[in-house]
Amino acid sequence: MAAPDALTTLAERFDPQVFDLGRRSAKVRLEVDGDAAWDAAIEDGRVSLSAANGSRPDAILSADRGTWERMATDLRSGMDAFRAGRLQVRHDLHLGVGFLAATAGAGAGEGGLRFRPVPTKIGDISIMEAGAGPPVLLLHGLGATKASFLPTVAALADRHRTIAIDLPGFGDSTKPLRAAYDARFFARSVVAVLDALEIDRAHLAGNSMGGRVAIEAGLRHPDRVRRLALLAPSLGWLRDRPWAPLLRLVPPQLGAIQPAPRAFVERIVRSAIPGAQDGWTAAGVDEFLRSYLTPRGRAAFYAAARNIYLEEPYGEHGFWTRLPELRVPALFVWGRRDPVVPIAFERHVRKALPQAEHLTLNCGHVPQLERPRETHERMARFFSREG
Repeated sequence: MAAPDALTTLAERFDPQVFDLGRRSAKVRLEVDGDAAWDAAIEDGRVSLSAANGSRPDAILSADRGTWERMATDLRSGMDAFRAGRLQVRHDLHLGVGFLAATAGAGAGEGGLRFRPVPTKIGDISIMEAGAGPPVLLLHGLGATKASFLPTVAALADRHRTIAIDLPGFGDSTKPLRAAYDARFFARSVVAVLDALEIDRAHLAGNSMGGRVAIEAGLRHPDRVRRLALLAPSLGWLRDRPWAPLLRLVPPQLGAIQPAPRAFVERIVRSAIPGAQDGWTAAGVDEFLRSYLTPRGRAAFYAAARNIYLEEPYGEHGFWTRLPELRVPALFVWGRRDPVVPIAFERHVRKALPQAEHLTLNCGHVPQLERPRETHERMARFFSREG
């Protein structure tokens, strides 16, 4: 059976300059709902299509025939379909979305979506970027990857060079086993990326842990940061931390040892997260597991989580003691239903940074995915004001 014209068009347009595969070959399964599936084999920069043979692919893209036809002419419609749940991407989101970007026909030199590793003094950092103009660097949360900012890249690319990165230890970036994976280390990583991309100053936007990293970069390297958009940023804990004395004794590198079989870990994670089989949540769980189920990925995750929990709120190096020193203009975006960073933190931030701006939305912990229009419109207005 011949592949549909839309899939053939995508395969013929594959541009290896847009998507650096990072390996010699990969297989992406293209499923047409209610019909059949075809495997796109990527090897040495070329794509060949064949009927799916039942072996496990590296990534799966699934959509109805009409969505595939629209994607063959407009990548943005594919991203809209992804957000709306009409396009599913499973297993390896980096590979799946990179394949779509490389088949969009926009060209790497025209501001189209593109993926590549960037060599830095810390190691290779995987980036996803699009657009041209004043640069914006996007920083994901704990256990997430650059893919959590896919809607943000699409929303800001018409006026900014928008760059989402996998922080060290996550996604497709380097995972040094003995790195600190604290806010200071990640802030140095941000500067290393800016240096490698030859960017003097950039706006930073971060979600959750990425927001904390953006704050640290603003505190330590204000000459490299224009403005900060902080989306439900993780902040120093103000309540008691009963496990702190014990955690200080446990080296996070122990996470490199897999305590249970992969299938068991996957079953536990997916059963613990509502909606883990649907849309963005399913893709996010896939991305988390893809990194977590590697020894270095686990070590990085545990180290970063441990440091978030152990950060001192007060004292010479305490978060809330230092926060008033932030001079970079900042916008805080809060979720009224955020179970991770309660809305009550807004009051403490207003006291520490009376000059900061605030936006409160009826959402949870990931505003750029849950309330993309309101979040991105406010970010765009905020970034348009210099000074």
